[in-house]
Amino acid sequence: MILNGIRDWGLGIRKNATSESRIPNLPFRIPPSRMPDILIADDHPLFRDALQRAVLATLPQARVHSADSVHALLGLIEQFPDAELLLLDLHMPDAHGYSALAHIRGQYPGLPTIVVSGHEEAQVARRALAHGASAYIPKSSGGADIAAAIRAVLDGDVWLPPTMLGQTGELKPDEAAAAVHVATLTPQQFRVMSMLAEGLLNKQIARDLSVSEATVKAHMTAIMRKLGVNNRTQVALIASHLAVDPDGMPALPEEAD
Repeated sequence: MILNGIRDWGLGIRKNATSESRIPNLPFRIPPSRMPDILIADDHPLFRDALQRAVLATLPQARVHSADSVHALLGLIEQFPDAELLLLDLHMPDAHGYSALAHIRGQYPGLPTIVVSGHEEAQVARRALAHGASAYIPKSSGGADIAAAIRAVLDGDVWLPPTMLGQTGELKPDEAAAAVHVATLTPQQFRVMSMLAEGLLNKQIARDLSVSEATVKAHMTAIMRKLGVNNRTQVALIASHLAVDPDGMPALPEEAD
C-alpha cells in the first residue's frame, strides 16, 4: 500500500509527497518502448526466479539481471549504472542486515531499492525504509503485492503491505551514524568490512579477495579512518548496529590491527 502521500527520504526524515504522487493508478514513468534494466539480488535460486517472474509479469519489456551475493550485485550495479530498480534480499552473503542497503543507498542514491525479506515484523520493514528503501516486501507476499510494490516505486512512491502501516521508523542514533559511515566506503572497502564482521582474519580475507595481506591492511586503515575508529573490534561494532539481530553477530578472532 502506498503510504498516503507521505514519502520517506531515508534515516527517518519524512516529507509530504507531491499531489501527483497521491493520485492512484498513475502510469509508469518508464515508456512502454523502453527496455528497463531491473536488478535482483537474492541468494536463494527459487525465490530469485519467483522475483524475476513477478518483475516480467509487471514489466514484460524489462531486462532482468540477477546476483546471488552482494559482491556480485556491486558488479552488476557498475555494469548497469542506469538500472531502474533493485530488489534486494535483506539477508545476503557478504553483508549483515541493513549494511548492504546503507552502502548501496550511499553510493548509488539514484537507484530505487525494494527490500525483500522473510521477516514479517513491521519494525524491520520500517527500519528498511528509514535506511532509504522505497518498499518492503515480505517473502510470504503474493504476486499481486510484489507487482503493486514495483508499480508504486517506479511511480516515485513508497510502499508497505497494509499490515505494516501505522508504525514509526526512526533509527537509533548509533544505527543512523553507522549507516552514514558505511555509505562512504568504496565497494572493496565494504567487502573487507563485511568479511571482518564475519570473523575472518586478514589472511583469509586476502585469500578470498585474491589480494595480498598488505592490501587488506591498507583497506583496513582506510576503513577505520572513514568509520572514525581505531581497531577491528570497533569496526565490527559499527557493523553490528546495522544487523537485524545484533546478538547474532559472530565473535571476532584475535588479530593485531
